[in-house]
Amino acid sequence: MVTMREVAERAGVTKQTVSNVVTGRVAVRPATEARVRAAIAELGYVPNLVARSLATGSTRTVGLFVPTVSAPFYADLVEEVEDALEERGHHLLLCTTRLDGERARRHLAGLTSRSVDALLIAGDQGLTGHLPLLADARFPVVLCAWEAPLPPGFPVVTVDYAYGGGLAGHHLRELGHARAVVLASPAHSVRVEGFRRAFGEDSLVHLSPAPSFRAGLDTALAALRAHPGATALFATHDVLAAAATEAARALGRRVPEDLSVVAHDDTPEGPLSRSPLTSVVLPKREMSRQAVDLALTAPPGSAPPPRLLLPRLVPGTSTARRG
Repeated sequence: MVTMREVAERAGVTKQTVSNVVTGRVAVRPATEARVRAAIAELGYVPNLVARSLATGSTRTVGLFVPTVSAPFYADLVEEVEDALEERGHHLLLCTTRLDGERARRHLAGLTSRSVDALLIAGDQGLTGHLPLLADARFPVVLCAWEAPLPPGFPVVTVDYAYGGGLAGHHLRELGHARAVVLASPAHSVRVEGFRRAFGEDSLVHLSPAPSFRAGLDTALAALRAHPGATALFATHDVLAAAATEAARALGRRVPEDLSVVAHDDTPEGPLSRSPLTSVVLPKREMSRQAVDLALTAPPGSAPPPRLLLPRLVPGTSTARRG
């Protein structure tokens, strides 16, 4: 096993200089750093992370909690966080709650005694009641993509979800639509409120029991049958929007000629959709990078003002002017 001393001898520098290059704690002249990194590559040196963490008090590892990686939004978020951490010389420890409150509690309780430098919690499903477990955490805890009422005592980087719903409402009103169906997940009340403020009270809310295609399809079929005069639909998740377009086709209604559909969440294309959806797109990359920045710089226990990022509406082929 190659040692740090061997790397130092190959590069013609001291062992401390090699340590400075590996840890990044002390700046090294570019030419010297290049020689050290060339020696590391030639010899195949792998730093002893355990020894380094004992010496520096840092594991250069950040934990990330997400509900699932099967949803495109969270899969993209994980990749963005991992990229941002890698650029800063840190590693990612990923935990999924799978929307299981007990599983989330176990992971959170375990992490308070694990060696991580910081923790990111993305998505609030089933986690709000477990945050007191982190009250004595010796590392920064940052909330990301949080849609529930923001708990005090934590740095937060999230999206203005009410603004996103408002973008959808304004868009459909500007296209001349007077009556809309809202197909929503129960967790998305803030998006619904934003939509209704912008569109008006002529918006009929139907809750899907789950943000899945099957549940959304059943709910959309019932909603469109109950409100045949509705010419627009806002779905608080793009999987629900894809289900709504399928429900419209099943009932003989064309999208967007008979029914304009706006999605909210991941990408304009949206999973399972047949054509680009008009969608409220979230700033996942910016949110991830700001959350990583807070996680690596915020003192433990600090709570700066929440950072609210704005989504944007990307027009697709699923909306059209009424009449």
